Amino acid sequence: MSTSPRPPLITRADKTVPVTVFARTTAPPADTFEIIAPIDLATVFHPVFPFPGVTEVRNQTESWDHPGPSRTPTFDDGSQATERLTEYVASQGFAYELTEFTNVLGRLAAGVRGEWSFLPDGDGCLIRWTYEFKPLRGRRLVLAGPFRPLWRRYMQRALDRMVDVVEAR
Repeated sequence: MSTSPRPPLITRADKTVPVTVFARTTAPPADTFEIIAPIDLATVFHPVFPFPGVTEVRNQTESWDHPGPSRTPTFDDGSQATERLTEYVASQGFAYELTEFTNVLGRLAAGVRGEWSFLPDGDGCLIRWTYEFKPLRGRRLVLAGPFRPLWRRYMQRALDRMVDVVEAR
């Protein structure tokens, strides 16, 4: 019995709230990808007010190197979410969906699509990371307004830590 693929969290008709950050490394895209795709989330997602840091990842179903696996990031405020890898193109990029937030995000968004791209930049790599929030009804203005710059700062700090890991190797 075959199972049909899950429908995507976000469709063309959805009015989402995207947040994108960028960083550069001196490592080539393939090397940068190989370090960041499986990175230990707890080492790079530290608390940045008002958002919690990741303390651990639980319940990972398979290796994080193909579409399908899921896991449960847990945060230092006791909350958690469900993350599922939806796309994976080795050396180029990957995408995932986060749903079932038990913190304030669960009252703002039905979920998030995260997408990473690793692009050539001279001898190095340009990393582009986008979080695309699917707001719950009546919550778009909160996400697009005061929430967005705070989340951008949180993402940028995590990405900067990831670049530090890449550059240290």
